[in-house]
Amino acid sequence: MVCGIPHTEKLFIGGNFNGHIGATPGRYDDVHGGFGFGDRNEGGTSLLDFARAFDIVIANSSFPKKREHLVTFRSSVTETQIDYVLCRKSDRGLYMDCKVIPSENLSTLHRLLVMDLEITRKRRKRAMYSQHRIKWGALTEAKAQELGVSW
Repeated sequence: MVCGIPHTEKLFIGGNFNGHIGATPGRYDDVHGGFGFGDRNEGGTSLLDFARAFDIVIANSSFPKKREHLVTFRSSVTETQIDYVLCRKSDRGLYMDCKVIPSENLSTLHRLLVMDLEITRKRRKRAMYSQHRIKWGALTEAKAQELGVSW
């Protein structure tokens, strides 16, 4: 499915991947930003291999955060980071921050993971016509008579 999305389109994948990518990138420094949580497990290794295969980075490992802004799942027994936002390496400049909102108001054990994006629309250039534009603002009355322009 990821291969079917053209590179001209923006790709963001977010969700509960049930894998732990760990606190350090290890041999995955091209897709892991170096700011994770906990220890890597098999599911985390699979996620990192997937990211490497499709030139995707794990956005929430790209920013240094306090512990409470990294933990995406908290229960009475454990706290882990299993929710991630993935995006293409080529779109790295679009996201400014990715963090967990620590709140007890949510009914689930998962915490809200948000990413700040800065997407600007490209301005369209005006169509250029073969006819030159005439700027009338500096035209004096004397010049107007000389050109034969009537007011």
